[in-house]
Amino acid sequence: MAKIENKDIIEALKEKNLLELKELVDLMKEEFGVDPSAAVAAAPVAGGAAATEEGPSEFDVVLASAGPNKINVIKIIKEITGLGLGESKAIADNGGVVKEKVAKDEAEELKARFEEAGATIELK
Repeated sequence: MAKIENKDIIEALKEKNLLELKELVDLMKEEFGVDPSAAVAAAPVAGGAAATEEGPSEFDVVLASAGPNKINVIKIIKEITGLGLGESKAIADNGGVVKEKVAKDEAEELKARFEEAGATIELK
């Protein structure tokens, strides 16, 4: 069997949506007994001390709870991510990352929009 190059893996990952990536992470946890996202969290931040002093410049918008108006939250997820109805509903049901690596201003806007719909959002 031919060895798969890292660049080929990266290209394949770019084609996956958020739900498929979450499923992949879960499979990796199960298969290898490690959380691949922990390696990312442990990686040093580019810029070192300067980045820590200023605080993070990019945030992940994470849905903690859809709240009582789940349908409105699903609509917002669908609009923001471009995902289908089923995938957006899965995020609303289970929580998780809605949008990754967004600027602070955009993250705050998204958080306000979700909270207006009754959802609980965390910026990480």
